[in-house]
Amino acid sequence: MRYFDAHAHTNFVAYNEDREEVIVRAKDAGVGMNVVGTQFDTSKAAVALAEKYNNVYATIGLHPVHTTKSYHDVQELGVGGKEFTSRGEVFDMSAYEMLGKNPRVIAVGECGLDYYRSDESTKEIQKKVFIQQIELANALKKPLMLHIRPGLRSLGEVGNAYEDALEIIKTHATVRGDVHFFAGDWNIAKQFLNIGFTLSFTGVLTFTHDYDEVVKNAPLDMILSETDAPYVTPVPHRGKRNEPLYVQEVVRAIARIRGEDLETVSNQILANARRVFGF
Repeated sequence: MRYFDAHAHTNFVAYNEDREEVIVRAKDAGVGMNVVGTQFDTSKAAVALAEKYNNVYATIGLHPVHTTKSYHDVQELGVGGKEFTSRGEVFDMSAYEMLGKNPRVIAVGECGLDYYRSDESTKEIQKKVFIQQIELANALKKPLMLHIRPGLRSLGEVGNAYEDALEIIKTHATVRGDVHFFAGDWNIAKQFLNIGFTLSFTGVLTFTHDYDEVVKNAPLDMILSETDAPYVTPVPHRGKRNEPLYVQEVVRAIARIRGEDLETVSNQILANARRVFGF
C-alpha cells in the first residue's frame, strides 16, 4: 500500500455497474480505502466489501442527514431511493455495535452535524444521534469519522456546526478520530488539532485555494487524504465520477501546497492513516 483513501463510498449505487473494477484498479495502484457507511444498509455493504477485498476497510454509522427526513441523493441510493429517506432512520445502537465488532471495521461514522439543509427542529435530533455514536465508538474503542457541515449563512444559521460538534466531542468522547472533508478555517482547524483529531482533505484542493492556509499550517502528521468518492472529483478528472484511485491527486495537491517532497508527504499520510485507524 502506497496511498490510503480515508473516506470513500464504493458501497453506493453509483458503483453498481463496475464496483469490483474500481476497487481492483485502486489495489493495482497501491491504494487502500476506507469505505464509509451513511446508514445501516450502506454500513452493512461497507463491511461486506471489507471482508471481500484486502485493500478495503469499513466504517459504520448513520450520517446526520439521515436522522430525519432528508434530501435524496441518487448517487447514494439510486433512482427512487428508499423509504427511510422520507422518515429518517432511528439509530439502533445494538445493531451497529454488532457490525462494529467486525475486525475489518476501523471507525464509527460518518457521524456528526450537518446544518447545510437543516432547520432548527432537526438539530437536536442530530445532536442526540451524534452522542449515541460517540458512545458506540467509546465502547468499541474505535475512532470517529466526523461529518461536519456548516449551514447556509443566507438562511440565517443559528450556531455553527463545527463549534457545536467540538462542544459535544469534548463532553462525550474518550476516543479521537478524523474530521472528514475539512472545510473550516485555521481557527477551527487548530481546535480539532488541539484535541487530537486529524483533518482529511479531498480533491477540492486541486481546483480551489480555500483551504491552502490550513493545509500549509497543519502538522504533516495530522493530515489525511480522501476522495469522498463518488463526489468532488479532482483535476485532471473533473466531469467524471470520482473513485479511490484518484486519491493520488489529493496527495500531490497537499505536497504542492506545502512545498514539500511528494514521497515524504505520501509516506507520512499513509503512516498517519495507519496510526489513526489501527490497520
